[in-house]
Amino acid sequence: MTPAAPIEQVSAEAYRVPTDAPESDGTFEWDSTTIVVCRVSAGGRTGLGYSYAGRAAAAFIEDALADAVRGLDALDINRAYVAMRVACRNNGRSGVTSAAVSAVDNALWDLKGRLLDVPVVSLLGSARDEVPVYGSGGFTSYTIERLQHQLFGWIADGITRVKMKIGRNPRDDVHRVAAARKAIGPDAQLFVDANGAYPRHLALGQAARFAEHNVTWFEEPVSSDDLDGLALMVDRAPAGMAVAAGEYGYVVYDFRRLLEHRAVDVLQADATRCGGITGFLKAAALAEAWNTPLSAHTAPSIHVHVCAAIANVAHIEYFYDHTRIEQMFFDGAARADHGALRPDRSRSGLGLDFKTSDAEPFRVA
Repeated sequence: MTPAAPIEQVSAEAYRVPTDAPESDGTFEWDSTTIVVCRVSAGGRTGLGYSYAGRAAAAFIEDALADAVRGLDALDINRAYVAMRVACRNNGRSGVTSAAVSAVDNALWDLKGRLLDVPVVSLLGSARDEVPVYGSGGFTSYTIERLQHQLFGWIADGITRVKMKIGRNPRDDVHRVAAARKAIGPDAQLFVDANGAYPRHLALGQAARFAEHNVTWFEEPVSSDDLDGLALMVDRAPAGMAVAAGEYGYVVYDFRRLLEHRAVDVLQADATRCGGITGFLKAAALAEAWNTPLSAHTAPSIHVHVCAAIANVAHIEYFYDHTRIEQMFFDGAARADHGALRPDRSRSGLGLDFKTSDAEPFRVA
């Protein structure tokens, strides 16, 4: 069968953007964020997608994935997805390779929307007009003053849920959580994220201490590889405190095993890591089958369309680093309004246009 819109060209570049201050969480420190931007062309249109990954992902797109999808029909995204997964076989399907697949897949969804002149949310079928967000940052490298200022700023902007990083120092964590609660007041929801920094016994003790400050979300209290430890937290965390994990899910099985072990109250997925919008839809279907809420991890401008098409999505992470980069690099980047994101139905595809001249000084590949 002759393709209606054969894929003609696939390209990728990487851009490294310094943070505005040193940042850290419970297990990692960084001073820059790298975004890999992919373009896929067919039928006189070009789709734009991206992932947050090392610049090796850009090389993998051009070295392995471009040939796998070139000539396929741009409207047949599932066929391209399967072809890319086959091309990953000898390189593994997780990590950088999955981030590369994600960038191409996201570009293909954008391209399909542009070819049909409709927004991606309309391709998928809308389930809602808007999706709640939570403000996310509160890095462990921040002073108490900056932590409070950032979290309160989101509350003042109408975002009623905020998340902070913990895990560097258990005693400091309790003090910082108390300071965060003081800054945001009694009514806002306070989330914490340990990035897997705690052992089980400490995570349980910290959960009890955080409950005194009405923390309602404990993300990766232990490593996501410790499924039994996560399940223990789900069983024994204080009432009203949800345990979340899944941001490091790269393939469908990663989400399945979290759900089978009953290791999360809320499943997380990230369309810049898990195989793009196509992979995100698979994670959402699993979450629905297990009657578990889903939360989108970071990259709000990618997630707003797909999350508006899924009924069981609880919210989108409005992550400080990514909102900053997306607003720097893209016209049409998602901006929270009264605590929610709304897909722009007046623009086709993902509704993003790349600011090439603004991004060029940050290019590394």
